[in-house]
Amino acid sequence: MRTVRRWAAETAGGLPAGFWYLWTGTLINRIGSFVLILLSVYLTHERHFTPTFAGLVIGLWGAGGALGTLLGGVLADRWGRKPTYLTFLYTSAALMLALGFAQSAPIVAGTVFVLGMAAEGSRPAMSALMIDIVGPHERLRAFSLNYWVINLGFAFSAIAAGALASVDYLLIFIGDAATTAAAATVVAIKVRDTHRSTRAPRPAAPTPAAGSLFSVFTDRVFLGFFACNLLLALVFMQHISTLPLAMAADGLSTGTYGLVIALNGILIVAGQLFVPKLLRHLPRAHALALGAVLVGVGFALTAFAGTAWFYAISVVIWTLGEMADAPSKSALLADLSPSWMRGRYQGASSLAWSMASFGAPIIGAAVQQHLGNATLWLGCLVVSLIVAAGHLLMAPAREHRVVELRAAEAVAPAI
Repeated sequence: MRTVRRWAAETAGGLPAGFWYLWTGTLINRIGSFVLILLSVYLTHERHFTPTFAGLVIGLWGAGGALGTLLGGVLADRWGRKPTYLTFLYTSAALMLALGFAQSAPIVAGTVFVLGMAAEGSRPAMSALMIDIVGPHERLRAFSLNYWVINLGFAFSAIAAGALASVDYLLIFIGDAATTAAAATVVAIKVRDTHRSTRAPRPAAPTPAAGSLFSVFTDRVFLGFFACNLLLALVFMQHISTLPLAMAADGLSTGTYGLVIALNGILIVAGQLFVPKLLRHLPRAHALALGAVLVGVGFALTAFAGTAWFYAISVVIWTLGEMADAPSKSALLADLSPSWMRGRYQGASSLAWSMASFGAPIIGAAVQQHLGNATLWLGCLVVSLIVAAGHLLMAPAREHRVVELRAAEAVAPAI
């Protein structure tokens, strides 16, 4: 019992109350994230739109999200973390309801595009707010806990969404809107904004950041991080695009794919809380490199898979890589971001996942069709090894940047 208490204290103890209110808001929001899970099914089966139109609408969500993350990042820095977060979240709730009652194809498409902007636009502000609240040495734990609760909420919402839709599809829109508004209300009441005016004195930071979003993309240290993030995301997103096609080609049903891919969420929920302790004494670059290698090896094994259990082993391996990569990467991005530009850096970083969501299915399907499964999956290993090498090679410049930023901001903190 004493061991359990010690583990709980090491995992979750000592974090600020503001973090836990953000954590609670994330849990509430993710538990009710019904709409995106069933949107394509709703459009084709309930509304009888064509699969092509449904695919276009899902793409519009991603396109809106790419724009929203950049806009949300800028507003988080200029206007404030909390007002940006609340505005986007309450707007998302209203648009969820509107989408549930939308009838014509143009209105559905336009609503989804704006909804994607609002839903994804809240994320940079939320991340920047959490970074402001949690000290540098506790961020790995904080991001691990946040990553864990996102997956826990998603696992619940995936089950609940099907149950609600079986009664009435309108309930998934009402439920999503209600939980989104509830999450915003928790933050509105319990979390104070951490952002001061951009007119506040700024330290002489060692980045080229002059305050604009464009300046983020002239930061060479960040661009190296962004490139690694994008390449690994292109590999990781194959699990929802080409992996089901590979399993189908081996005669496995969609139900089997669902069971195999469910291992990803189960492992994260069961094991993510142990990750901070395992990674605590591992240099950050080594943790990121290890994560990339495991992701690559896991997907490479798919080239040799032909049975459900073999596919399951590959999922377990790349999930372990994801668990090492995600919190370490989030903590690194937090440390590489000047405090007065955290929103912009979070938004710019999220763009990598938006790009991967669009590009991974196209690239993966083309390789799979023209060069074969083995080339696709072994290619994933090659890309992942390049990412691992990139993390190791860029580590000195990154850590030098972190030290300089902390020293500069200790003299003249911006927030």
